[in-house]
Amino acid sequence: MVFMKTMFKVDLNKTMDQQEVPGHNRWHPDIPAAFSVNPGESFKMECLEWTDGQVKNNDDPSDIRHVNLDRVHVLSGPVHVNGAEPGDLLVVDILDIGIFDEQPWGFNGIFAKENGGSFLVDQFPEAAKSIWDFDGIFTTSRHVPNVRFAGLIHPGLMGVAPSQELLDEWNKRERELIATDPERVPPLANPPNPENVVLGGLKGADFDRVAREGARTVPPRENGGNCDIKDLSKGSRVYFPVFVDGAKLSVGDLHFSQGDGEITFCGGIEMSGWIELKVDVIKGGMEKYQIKKNPAYQPGPVNPNYNEYLVFQGVSVDHSGKQTYLDANIAFKNACLNAIEYLKTQGFTGEQAYMLLSTAPVQGHLAGVVDIPNTCATIGIPKAIFTKDILPK
Repeated sequence: MVFMKTMFKVDLNKTMDQQEVPGHNRWHPDIPAAFSVNPGESFKMECLEWTDGQVKNNDDPSDIRHVNLDRVHVLSGPVHVNGAEPGDLLVVDILDIGIFDEQPWGFNGIFAKENGGSFLVDQFPEAAKSIWDFDGIFTTSRHVPNVRFAGLIHPGLMGVAPSQELLDEWNKRERELIATDPERVPPLANPPNPENVVLGGLKGADFDRVAREGARTVPPRENGGNCDIKDLSKGSRVYFPVFVDGAKLSVGDLHFSQGDGEITFCGGIEMSGWIELKVDVIKGGMEKYQIKKNPAYQPGPVNPNYNEYLVFQGVSVDHSGKQTYLDANIAFKNACLNAIEYLKTQGFTGEQAYMLLSTAPVQGHLAGVVDIPNTCATIGIPKAIFTKDILPK
């Protein structure tokens, strides 16, 4: 067995700002690197769960209801990759990923409408929580009974630092979006907020400046970020555009399992854990391969072996009956709602069914985007995750 040096360590009893080497929870080019590696080097990083310890292993959803979203996501890093320059591609291989033996559990939650909301916020405006216990590769929950499934652990969030120019572009376009409906609940986007920031080793005036400018980590952007791609697990390779010297790679928001879409927002099964990575650099790769606007990735060969699904479809007619034009968002919402209504006939509450779609390895697809006026989306639930036959009789 090859020894893998742990380059970023965490203490599960401390928040990210109290770690010996703190990580960060904003994107900014001036957040200092936690350590550096050479191209071709392999290393291990430890990660705290995304809320920085705010959610506890109990039956009370109050911590989900009142979670401080200014704190999320707490990320491990950044990693300075020696020799990486703007215009290059950073190649990141996920060698392995796992849980901490001392914390063999994770959580899922539905966020309250007034505090983050969720994909189906109008139908599920109240907070709810489910705790999931890990047993090897399998998980079960006392809050969502009669299911057991294999997880596929993956980082919900992995990305590189933006340049100052790219950061300014993010903040400008998101401010313009917020201005179209500034009182919306939940908001259209989250602007920079200096409260509850963690910025590695920055101090003094630099800390204050970066805290004011730093972009929130909630959405995916050109640097990768919070993409929540459920099959980006061990054996996967990611090609990141490089925007700053050293690339400044960061990772966090680990999930034990997740359904396509991560629809509850506090989605997947959130967990603390560790990840082993290998990095390399393709000089001039952004131009050579035209990977400029977003990363590209190659999934690994590991997946839960589920082959039979019960699939629900939805089309782009909104909840009031209004016809929309090829709206994939509405179509996928309807597929999810149709699945939830069916699962309610099988003994689940609506909240349990919603959290199940966010945690189990369900498959979401766009079936058709050309047949005007309706996009057709589908969501498929593996039959084998249930302890009883759920097919119509």
